Amino acid sequence: MSAPVSPARAIGLVARREFLTQVAKKSFVISNVIILLAIVGGIVAYSLFSGGDEDRATVGLVGDQSLAPVLVATGDATGTPVDVVPAADEQAARDQVGGGDLDVALIPGTGGSVTAVTESELSSGLRTVIDAAVMQQAQAGALAARGVDPAELAAATGGAVVTVDALDPPDPEKGQRVALSVAVVVLLYMQIMMFGMYVAMGVVEEKSSRVVELLLSTLRPLQLLWGKVIGIGAVGLVQLTAYGVAGVAAGLATGVLTVTGTALGVLAGTLGWFVLGFAFFAVLYAAAGSMVSRQEDVNATASPLMVLIVIMFFSAFSSVSNPDGTLSNVLSWIPPFSAILMPLRIAAGVASPVQVVVTIALMLAVTAALSVLAAKIYQRSILRIGKVVSWREALGRS
Repeated sequence: MSAPVSPARAIGLVARREFLTQVAKKSFVISNVIILLAIVGGIVAYSLFSGGDEDRATVGLVGDQSLAPVLVATGDATGTPVDVVPAADEQAARDQVGGGDLDVALIPGTGGSVTAVTESELSSGLRTVIDAAVMQQAQAGALAARGVDPAELAAATGGAVVTVDALDPPDPEKGQRVALSVAVVVLLYMQIMMFGMYVAMGVVEEKSSRVVELLLSTLRPLQLLWGKVIGIGAVGLVQLTAYGVAGVAAGLATGVLTVTGTALGVLAGTLGWFVLGFAFFAVLYAAAGSMVSRQEDVNATASPLMVLIVIMFFSAFSSVSNPDGTLSNVLSWIPPFSAILMPLRIAAGVASPVQVVVTIALMLAVTAALSVLAAKIYQRSILRIGKVVSWREALGRS
């Protein structure tokens, strides 16, 4: 007579079976390859077509090129960088502007004046750069004509600067944190809902094929439930890790993400909170799946869970612009809202270590209690073939 299987080994065997079944599907492999290519391609395309050197205006300068370094320095100082190239003569400069090779051509006139040739109109930023550079050049010429060395004057007045002392300085990483927060909310929403439904569908499939009757002859309901949750959850974790690593790596490689510590911290936090959020909902999805005999009936019992996930998503999405607001702060303490709001707050840099630890402990405690309740529902419902078992019946209430 063979020795009884230990609980840990029983759960491990079920989890291994679920994991291998999911990852061996051709549709799973193909869809994830396509998604990974889309993530990397989207980030690369964004880096190519947004910002960067493409925003620098090209200025053609006719004749004396002494104004060129002044234009470049002024553009960099005002946040409107320019590239200055020499133009052969006035007509060539006008032709280059008409052909789109130059944004503007500068033609020197008398008394230090300059004519700016443009296709239609001059942007306010570029106009400011040209005006300031021409004025600075004219002032330097006038000082030199009167025997004043512009370099000495600049050195003597260089200390007269304005220092800004902001009481609430802006976060230089804010833009990246907001983008990461949005990505975290969307990914967690999709992953928790999708893989929770995978758990429910898997339970229904076993129930309709009567495989579950064989499994329950050797396994306890809680062992079978947690084996399924862990196995399918591992698939979701691997998939989410692949998405996150591909996205962060592509972002860092293209310069879209520049804060390595922030990006990697957000990735680690997202993976951890996915495990907690998925475990919370997966045990309930397993219970919901055990209450029906056909896969098309799953939505009937899983709809309360789907509604709760949607409410979580919208509460998190509405908190992206204000992650430290009252709504985000209060709901983030309450399971399961903490599963999607805490990674958002971590990405935004407003979650304290104490809050992170306490909310993790609360999620673990509530999930453990729900798993026991879900196992009882599973045990009461899994062998009932035919009509849909209501939540009231499954909970043992008449």
